[in-house]
Amino acid sequence: MVPAVAAVEWQTLEPGMHLAEFAASKPSSSGDSRITVLRIDPKLWELEYASINRTGEALGRTAREWCGKYKLTAAINAGMFAADFKTHLGYVRFRDKVYSSRVNSYQSVAAFDPKRKGLPAFRIFDLDAPGVSMKSILKDYSSAVQNLRLIRRPGANVWGKQEKKWSEAALGEDKEGRILFIFCRSPFSMRDLNRELLESGIDLVAAQHLEGGPETQLYFRAGKVEQELIGSFETFFKEDDANNIPWPIPSVLGVRSKRR
Repeated sequence: MVPAVAAVEWQTLEPGMHLAEFAASKPSSSGDSRITVLRIDPKLWELEYASINRTGEALGRTAREWCGKYKLTAAINAGMFAADFKTHLGYVRFRDKVYSSRVNSYQSVAAFDPKRKGLPAFRIFDLDAPGVSMKSILKDYSSAVQNLRLIRRPGANVWGKQEKKWSEAALGEDKEGRILFIFCRSPFSMRDLNRELLESGIDLVAAQHLEGGPETQLYFRAGKVEQELIGSFETFFKEDDANNIPWPIPSVLGVRSKRR
């Protein structure tokens, strides 16, 4: 039997930006089990990749600080990084400048800044889909960010059962091609979180993992609403819900209004 899809209530923050917050149907072992989704229309908002590789700085910033520096309305982790605290673990190109040239085994690529009319403004590609390759994506898009896949198009949970769990920041795409910034502080296995997202009614068709544990962040200030969300729990690293300080992170994906 296919689970009934819940009705999600969306709050309008600004034109083309909506907020939803809901509790997981099966609670986590700690925290409030709340999931926050910021839905962004790429026709009205542009994506920005901000990182210390662009600025030349030695230290990262919190998501709030990245928003301040680049005048972004919202920002979330751009992806996992290497031990040097700056190098993205997958391929990254932003507006034709390459910031990480290594194409690894991660099967999810978020592409934006299309090079010609008629292409979606934002799209999450599966590298193992027929006819899709990094070369074909870069032919059509000036910006591409490779990360670990959570949801394969058109809405398939690709994670198996596991004991590891963590706070999560994720990037998603819905059936209308809108950008989804997804955050959950309460720890879940990715299989369980994927299930919650697919059954939530947010119309998720594809998603990629950005970060887990205490490094996870989502910050936005839109309309009359401001939130700074930070993670804590990560199996084998920080197994508690005690973190209340946003960590400096080397890179974010942010959005800026096209109307300004």
